[in-house]
Amino acid sequence: MNLRPATAEDIDWLVELRAVVMCPNLERVGVFDPAEVRQRFRNGYVPDNTRIIVTEDGREIGCIAVRAEPEAYWIEHFYLDPDTQGRGTGTAVLRQVLSEMPEDRPVRLNVLQHSPAGRLYSRHGFVLEDEDAVDRWLVRHPAERPALSS
Repeated sequence: MNLRPATAEDIDWLVELRAVVMCPNLERVGVFDPAEVRQRFRNGYVPDNTRIIVTEDGREIGCIAVRAEPEAYWIEHFYLDPDTQGRGTGTAVLRQVLSEMPEDRPVRLNVLQHSPAGRLYSRHGFVLEDEDAVDRWLVRHPAERPALSS
């Protein structure tokens, strides 16, 4: 698995990937809107913050974005092709991205309620900070960062 910088030209396939990945989870919480799920990604896509996940054989299978803010780093738009999920790729990507971050501030993200991705984040030291009926906001504090697990 490799990570390459994203470009503006990646947006179309990433929009579709997000729609495919998010559909089951958004339907489960009763908020799936096909147009909205695509437009929301278009509105928030920043190629400079985004890296494309590439397999060893050159297939582009996902993305992850990190946005640096003065008070925290935010992990955003972490999507993997459903056919590649459950094989350790998400763990490898998250481990790599976290290891590259300075430990000067917390790392935050949000995940949908009951999303299987929540288990991945929990294994990497993220804890619940807040939640509502749809989302859970998780944080990983610098002082509490455990050794990165598999």
